[in-house]
Amino acid sequence: MNLKQTLADAVSRLEAQNVPSARMNAELLLMFTLGCDRAYLYAHPERELTGDERSRYEAAQAERARGVPAQYITGHQEFFGMDFIVTPAVLIPRPETEMIVETVLEKLQLKAIACGRGQADAESFRQRGTGVRIADVGTGSGCIALALASELPSAQIYATDISAPALEIAKINAARHQLDVRVHFLQADLLGDLEPGFDIVASNPPYVGESEEDQVQLEVRRFEPRGAVFAGPTGTEVIQRLIAAAHQRLRPDGWLVMEISGTIAMEVHQLLTAWNDVRILPDLRGLQRIAIARRPAN
Repeated sequence: MNLKQTLADAVSRLEAQNVPSARMNAELLLMFTLGCDRAYLYAHPERELTGDERSRYEAAQAERARGVPAQYITGHQEFFGMDFIVTPAVLIPRPETEMIVETVLEKLQLKAIACGRGQADAESFRQRGTGVRIADVGTGSGCIALALASELPSAQIYATDISAPALEIAKINAARHQLDVRVHFLQADLLGDLEPGFDIVASNPPYVGESEEDQVQLEVRRFEPRGAVFAGPTGTEVIQRLIAAAHQRLRPDGWLVMEISGTIAMEVHQLLTAWNDVRILPDLRGLQRIAIARRPAN
């Protein structure tokens, strides 16, 4: 069977199994099976699959049809223009989480301007990250820490996670991107025993309440690490502890940047009442997504 017919059959099969974005998934899994890009699929419609390729492609479809995320099947996910290895030990990086990286970079640029640098020098400062200390709490695949390390080659970046298997994946990703000597990994709950003096604490913490479990996608509930998704009964349990830990580790006027959900935005805002410049930023869909706050001077 050639590529054109194979792909058409796969789309039909995934649609029949109610897999969302069936064509995209069919293409992604076929590219994974053949080790090619999308352009190759459509440039060679007559290309015949070998028996082994058909078997592997059908197995990948079967996994996706039973709910396994495509990223866990292929072992890869793109984030901030970088390719990351992902396994069921880590949360799959999502596009909205890129807002954390963007927000951190923006805050560092504003800091440079506040320190008397011009706009051009501020941009250079952001790119270098000279003298900046950043902590990524609950690093998972390492996507936030490594994206920041790529953007800020002179920054000191620390990445923590309570999960040893997750840290192993993060370290693999760091080595693949040749950033393993630039990011310091630590197995710890929140900020562990890291020394104070951070300019930024960034985190995509667990923020879903157990009471919301039936509203979470089935494939997330079944296959992604529960400890990276659910925080406790209300969803603010980890965030509440993170705010206290960040207050102890941040420099005066340092920034806390966290991913949250709209269902807990009001509660998070209340938890940050003692902080300065508290804002909840919407994502591209208009959903409340990122909480930012500046540590008070005392």
